Amino acid sequence: MNTRIINARTIDEAVLRKLKEAAEVIKRGGLVIFPTETVYGLGADATNSEAAMKIYSAKGRPSDNPLIIHVASPSDAELYTQVDPVYYKLAERFMPGPLTVILPAKDIIPMQTRASLPTVAVRCPEHPIARALIELSGVPIAAPSANLSGTPSPTKASHVINDMMGRVDVIIDGGDSDFGLESTIVKINDNGELTLLRPGKITVDDLLTVVDEVQIADAVINALSEGETVLSPGMKYKHYAPKSPVFLLDGDSGDILNYIRDAALTEKVAAIVYSEDIDTLKEIAPEVYIYNFGNKEDEQTHARLLFDILRDTDKHSFARIFAPLPKQSGVSLALYNRLIRAAAYQIIRM
Repeated sequence: MNTRIINARTIDEAVLRKLKEAAEVIKRGGLVIFPTETVYGLGADATNSEAAMKIYSAKGRPSDNPLIIHVASPSDAELYTQVDPVYYKLAERFMPGPLTVILPAKDIIPMQTRASLPTVAVRCPEHPIARALIELSGVPIAAPSANLSGTPSPTKASHVINDMMGRVDVIIDGGDSDFGLESTIVKINDNGELTLLRPGKITVDDLLTVVDEVQIADAVINALSEGETVLSPGMKYKHYAPKSPVFLLDGDSGDILNYIRDAALTEKVAAIVYSEDIDTLKEIAPEVYIYNFGNKEDEQTHARLLFDILRDTDKHSFARIFAPLPKQSGVSLALYNRLIRAAAYQIIRM
């Protein structure tokens, strides 16, 4: 397949013409990769079962992993799902934006898109290129992250080009993602409360400004039980993983740095390190390949850098990659969720 690359950093008349051409590809059942404020999405017509299956094929994605459908306006969810008052409260507060809500699906969304579930995940992205593409296509766009299944999600056009050239019809280069981790996913319970299925930029505390209670699904921080149904993307046991094995280090900074130093005596290692600890690690273990993760308290920077760092490690042949174990609160809960899957739950406690 010949893949066309479109540069679209801002919307002007020339870019709009190109987006109209990309929208025609969507209408014909083709695949278009587009930027969002979270990560790049691999898009197809969500109402077209054959187009949805092309997404699974291009990614090498298991067919039991449901797709998120993207709409141009929060109210468009009514066309494809059974909405309720809680959805509209969430929409008023957080949409357009990095929030995905799981709702009962209408028949217009085929089983292939929703992995044979009675529900479908809906999101209205904030990114202007994404919303323009959806509006021009005239259909909801099903779009998981635009990477090969199981690998770190793409936050740069170069990531997408590396993974997907020759697998899709069009790649829209919209520059780097603003946030860098996938959207928060919630399910509305019968009592109007929420269950958090995947953490993201919109935190539990944010959600509590709209509802009285948010339950955190066990799969957010623990592995799925064998045979357990996948209700949303990103719940699989191992996900977001680079080629080299990742190990998470839990302890104070001194113990963590000493552990990395000792490991580097016998093998080639990389370390994802907070800015405050870099000089010390360089002094005690100059042979370690260091990735700067930003200041310790700067969760937004950690989110923006994580997948780019994990992808860069694939340029090398590290015996092990070490990273700090994030907290389980705020945006750090999203980092914890991604890193424990990237590490296949390998945590070393000091």
